[in-house]
Amino acid sequence: MKEIESSRDAVHVIGAGLAGSEAAWQVAQAGIPVVLHEMRPHRMTEAHRTDGLAELVCSNSFRSDDAANNAVGLLHAEMRRLGSLIMRSADANQVPAGGALAVDRDGFSAAVSKALADHPRIEIRRGEIDGLPPADWHNVIVATGPLTSAPLADAIRALTDESALAFFDAIAPIVHRDSIDMSKAWFQSRYDKVGPGGTGADYINCPMTEAQYHAFVDALIDGEKVDFKEWETSTPYFDGCLPIEVMAERGRETLRHGPMKPVGLTNPHDPTVKPYAIVQLRQDNKLGTLYNMVGFQTKLKHGAQTRVFRTIPGLETAEFARLGGLHRNTFLNSPKLLDAQLRLRAEPRLRFAGQMTGCEGYVESAAIGLIAGLYAAADVRAQALASPPPTTALGALLGHITGGHIETIDSGPRSFQPMNINFGLFPPLANPPTKKPDGTRLRGNEKTVAKKQAISARALADLDRWIADALRVAQAA
Repeated sequence: MKEIESSRDAVHVIGAGLAGSEAAWQVAQAGIPVVLHEMRPHRMTEAHRTDGLAELVCSNSFRSDDAANNAVGLLHAEMRRLGSLIMRSADANQVPAGGALAVDRDGFSAAVSKALADHPRIEIRRGEIDGLPPADWHNVIVATGPLTSAPLADAIRALTDESALAFFDAIAPIVHRDSIDMSKAWFQSRYDKVGPGGTGADYINCPMTEAQYHAFVDALIDGEKVDFKEWETSTPYFDGCLPIEVMAERGRETLRHGPMKPVGLTNPHDPTVKPYAIVQLRQDNKLGTLYNMVGFQTKLKHGAQTRVFRTIPGLETAEFARLGGLHRNTFLNSPKLLDAQLRLRAEPRLRFAGQMTGCEGYVESAAIGLIAGLYAAADVRAQALASPPPTTALGALLGHITGGHIETIDSGPRSFQPMNINFGLFPPLANPPTKKPDGTRLRGNEKTVAKKQAISARALADLDRWIADALRVAQAA
């Protein structure tokens, strides 16, 4: 095992999820020694199942890979340009998923784990950091994620005198492919869209009639749920990951306009009849033997899950490789507690990264780990690293976390909630496009599409200039 000698130059990264793994990689690639701390398997969490680094505990999707028209696809592109280990490992382990970048979760974790273990400047230490890091750790990145162990969370809370915010996150079930009845289900991507590694027929679709749909909604609402502990009763959900039964409780048609929307799909078994609702399953591993139920994160008890989900046409005899679950996530009031370079104002040797900072999503967490790693490496070299431009996806996400987009009052930010990357976080275009290349006027949705594409083009151009400037600073030092 590699051992990094005790040194003021060593960066300690606590937590080897997506953010911590990316942060450690960026620091090491900059020539700085890294000690990466991971408590698993000595202490497991409520959601993790393995001791692998960068284990995906919820979906296996990194969402859209469309860099021209989607903000998360743009973030993918920016991270690739910065040598992201997470994106490299995702690209190497992709599975078909329409327009999304989905991965074989075991292959992805194995690729990240191997790259970090093989790196000559990274030492991986297994064991829990059960309080504030030792005082002689002068450069620390805390990337313990939404499942931060209680002793460390309590120590941070005591240091900041600020209660951490919290919300629930739920996990979707995974089904064995050979247990799905394909005489009722069929393969098709919505609108036949072809994504990375895909064919345009990447999802398994299970159709429902109106009567079946309403019976299913009733069963979801009536199904036995996980009991809340006393401290959980006031914890809100993050709207981007609502349990399916909570969505059903918000209105009988909510699911038909969300994860079960029937648009862009045609049932080849009965093409003349339009399904009232459709359940989609997405490939979860490279072998294609496992499929996860898209948008079906849940807090139903396991018995209720198997009973209710087997009422879905095509899933009557479904065998589940994993049932859904529920865990509590925590995150910091980052605009108040962190500075522009993600350092804790109360103790600047501690820098935070990942979902704990209040970003939401795999890619967003890894992206903040990436920028935290670059900041930490610059600190060791006594270099000034400018923040990525707010016109980039990285800069826009960082601006959200550090308060750039939040209304303030005298006592600080008025409100702060987790956020996925989206075009609403970007500064507006100085001159939004109004005409097509042929000179005719843009109309309706054409304007929206053109605006997104212009924002994306501006972002990549500004990122390239930022990278070039950062390289010049590094070379001059």
